[in-house]
Amino acid sequence: MSARVGRWLGISFGICFLTGLVSHYAQNPSQPVPFPTSPAWGYRLTQGLHVTTGVAAIPLLLVKLWTVFPLLLRSLPAGAGARVREAGERASIAVLVASSLFLLTTGLLNSTQWYPWEFSFRRTHYALSWVAIGALLLHLAIKAPTIREALRRDVDDPALDRPAATEQGALGRRGLLRATWTASALAVLATAGSTVPWLRQVSVLGVRSGEGPGGVPVNRTARAAGVTETAVDPAYRLVVSSGGRSVSLGREDLLAMPQRTEELPIACVEGWSASAAWTGVRLRDLLDLVDAPAGSEVEVTSLQQRGAFARTLLQGNFADDDRTLVALALAGEPLDLDHGFPARLIAPNRPGVLQTKWLSRLEVLA
Repeated sequence: MSARVGRWLGISFGICFLTGLVSHYAQNPSQPVPFPTSPAWGYRLTQGLHVTTGVAAIPLLLVKLWTVFPLLLRSLPAGAGARVREAGERASIAVLVASSLFLLTTGLLNSTQWYPWEFSFRRTHYALSWVAIGALLLHLAIKAPTIREALRRDVDDPALDRPAATEQGALGRRGLLRATWTASALAVLATAGSTVPWLRQVSVLGVRSGEGPGGVPVNRTARAAGVTETAVDPAYRLVVSSGGRSVSLGREDLLAMPQRTEELPIACVEGWSASAAWTGVRLRDLLDLVDAPAGSEVEVTSLQQRGAFARTLLQGNFADDDRTLVALALAGEPLDLDHGFPARLIAPNRPGVLQTKWLSRLEVLA
C-alpha cells in the first residue's frame, strides 16, 4: 500500500516542485537565461499543473501517512548500525512530513488569497520546497530496496507487512487504493476549473471561476491598491523615458496611436487563469518614441500605493515582443478600473502578478 501510494505521491510532488521552480524563476528580476515569451500559454499550463498536482497530493499524503504511521511508533531495532539506519529514516520522514504539510497548507491558503502569517509566502514556500524534495530523495534512497520489492509483489501479498497489517479491516487494500485514486481525481476536478474553462461548472473549489469584467477575474481591486482617485484623474499621464528622452501621454494620446488586439491569457500564482482579447498600443511602439534600443529592460511603475508589485522589471525579450501591449481595452470594452484603467501591461507567458495595472511610468534602463 505504502509503495503504491508513495509512487503517485512522488510523481505529484515532483511535478509540483518543477513547476514551482518555473514560477519562481519567471518572477525573478534577474534571469541569466531570459524566460521565454512563447508559447503565450506556457505559464498558464505550468502554474495550473503546479496547483492541481499540489491538490492531488493531499489525499495521497494523508493515506500514505495512515499506512506508515504505526511504523514510526515501533521500538528501534537492536544493533548500532540498524539503529542509525532506522533513526535516519525516521528523521527524513519527520522532515518530509512537516515540510509537506506546511507547503500544502500554505499553498491552499495562497490559492484563496488568505495569508494569516507575517512571512513572505514566495520566499518561504520556495525554501521549504527544497527541504521537502531533499527529504523525499533521502527517503527514497533509504527505502529503495523495499520499494522495488513491494512494487514487484501483489498488493495483497503480506510478505513485507508488519504482523498487525495482516488483520482484515473494514476496507480491503484494493478498495482503499481505488478510494485514494478517486479522492485525488475528485480533488483535481473540484479545483481545475480555475485553469480549464470547460470544468468551471463542476469545479466547486475553484476560487477563481472566470467571473469578472470581460470574463477575467480580479485579484487586486483599485480600492485595495489605493488608486480609485488617481486612476480616473483627467490629468493622468503615462511617462515613457529612455536616457535623456521622455514623452508624456494621456489616455486619449494612447488611443490615438495604432491599436492592436491580442488574445492572451493571464495566469496567476494562485492557479487561476483566463484567456481574453486585449486591445491597446504595442509596447515597442511606445519605446520607439524615445529611441529605446532593442533588447532594453524596462522598469514598469504603477499608480498603486500599496502592494509588493507597484514596480516590476520587464525583460528585453518581453519588451520587444509584438504581442506585449499597453492595454486600454478588454473584450472590446474600455478597461474596468479593477482591471487597470486607464492603462495596464499585458505580455505573453508572464506571471499575472507582473502584468502591472494602472501604469504610470515606463523607464528604459541603461
